[in-house]
Amino acid sequence: MCRYSFLYSSILAAFSGSAFADQADLQPEIVVSATRVVQTVDATLADVSVISREDIEASATRDLSDLLRLQAGIDIARTGGPGGQTSIFLRGTNNNHVLVLIDGVRVAALGTGAFTWETLPLAAIERVEIVRGPRASYWGSDAIGGVIQIFTRKLDGLRVALGYGSYADAKADIGIGHRGESGGYSVQIGARDEDGFPSQNENGYGYEDKDHGLRNRHLSARADHRWGEQTLDAVFMRSQGTTEFAGGQSDFTEQAINLTLSGAITPAWQHRLSAGRASEDYATPAYFDAYASRRTSLGWQNEIALSPQQRLVLGLDAVHERGEKLDSYRHSRNNTGIYAGWQVGMRPFDSEVSLRSDDNNLFGQHTTGSVAAGWHFNEATRAYASYGQGFRGPTLNEQYSPGFGGLYAGNPDLQPEKSSSREIGFEFAPGQGQQLKANLYSTRISNLISFSGVAFRAENVARARIKGAELGYNTSFGAWMFDGRLTWQDPRNEDTGTQLLRRAKQKFTGTLERSFGESLHAGVELLRSGRRADVAGIELPGYTLVNLRATWTIAPEWMLHARIENLTDRDYELAHGYNTPRRSGFLEMVWTTR
Repeated sequence: MCRYSFLYSSILAAFSGSAFADQADLQPEIVVSATRVVQTVDATLADVSVISREDIEASATRDLSDLLRLQAGIDIARTGGPGGQTSIFLRGTNNNHVLVLIDGVRVAALGTGAFTWETLPLAAIERVEIVRGPRASYWGSDAIGGVIQIFTRKLDGLRVALGYGSYADAKADIGIGHRGESGGYSVQIGARDEDGFPSQNENGYGYEDKDHGLRNRHLSARADHRWGEQTLDAVFMRSQGTTEFAGGQSDFTEQAINLTLSGAITPAWQHRLSAGRASEDYATPAYFDAYASRRTSLGWQNEIALSPQQRLVLGLDAVHERGEKLDSYRHSRNNTGIYAGWQVGMRPFDSEVSLRSDDNNLFGQHTTGSVAAGWHFNEATRAYASYGQGFRGPTLNEQYSPGFGGLYAGNPDLQPEKSSSREIGFEFAPGQGQQLKANLYSTRISNLISFSGVAFRAENVARARIKGAELGYNTSFGAWMFDGRLTWQDPRNEDTGTQLLRRAKQKFTGTLERSFGESLHAGVELLRSGRRADVAGIELPGYTLVNLRATWTIAPEWMLHARIENLTDRDYELAHGYNTPRRSGFLEMVWTTR
């Protein structure tokens, strides 16, 4: 691994919105979301990026979406303030085309198929892995645009954090943990209250001149212990609170728990046995609406080394899902998936083939596959190409919702949406602290579910085609670090020729950061997004945001984070009729016994 350390360092800096050069040189990135087994980034035949805990703290932000929007290929739409519904579009695909995992557990709602990003406590996150492109051959349904996996924190010592900012945004977190040779534990609790601002403007359908805020309470805990070659790991996370919007509020409770036993059975055979449960309860009294979803999963994965250069990944997933919508439906379904992957790393040539079959008791069997190959021209240059299939099973709302007065009803005969994607990637690291990467991709999606049948009933009729390119460059020079990313994409409805909603054709993000000795780091973020189509034929204008951030280590135990968002006080919209934050600031003081 040492002879590739300079390449690992470059990749780490490119994928980290604020990682400093000295940290990058010491920490080669390890990821697991691309193929469900441990790989270094340069061994993964996919476009992968990582947001580390250091990146999170250096950004001084309160929402994960603020960090995700700096990544290539990701568009953000939010209907209002801090608790407004947040949509993540990965490589131009729909909000429910990205598989979201928390410590390996699926967490998307069964009713909508999307994850409620706005309720996720950032303080509980250790790192985030983003895999672009279809991963259905390993993960099954939903991974059309890619996978975003969130890992909860492992504290070692005592940590207390207090923060306050614009819009009466107050947060507090306290946690304690201990790590030893055979394992450890970590527990953290926290709260965030924000008064916010009016979620809608005069163009909104329900505009009211009052603030709409967020109330959140969260708990995360984990423990692990090693017995010989086996490690037992237990993870728990719970988030609950209230989000306000024009006309009312929604009360939410989200919870995820996972228990894993992993280790070596023989020197050439590693296994991972896991059981998980995710639940979501959401109630909106003003609309007489409430739903609850429960997902229980069991999986067994095996990694077998055929030789030092080849390995097999074999696994089985079983999932039971149950969803209930107030005065509407109550249904459950079962899904069993079997997958296999063959990974070959014979430098300079790498290759990977994977196949998965899912059997769902409601919409039948679906098989997906992928193939990828890479070539290392030298220690600093590599290229890779891939082809992959994906699918998304219909949500319970799409299948069983009675609609509104008979309109927009579900359809129990719906079939899964299907996709096929092609990608070419190139990476060049001309020197330590520098990296250039480029990706070209094309995705076709068919069988898209659209409420366009008789009385607007759900039907499999729509098609989409997305073409895109991403270019990233990062470099460090002395105390300075620059990370820039360009995205071009053309996400279109193939039937109408119109642009898919709320996805920009062009986007640029850049971070310029400087270290002032060992104690002070400061930087500026620049985000430029192009025009986007919205509902009713409305086109949202492009916008430019400038954010400032700084981290000051006052003493070994004390650290101050500061952030100014929308420095130029730009008035812009992510969704027509909905407000976004104007110029605002936030301070956070952290004390830790590290």
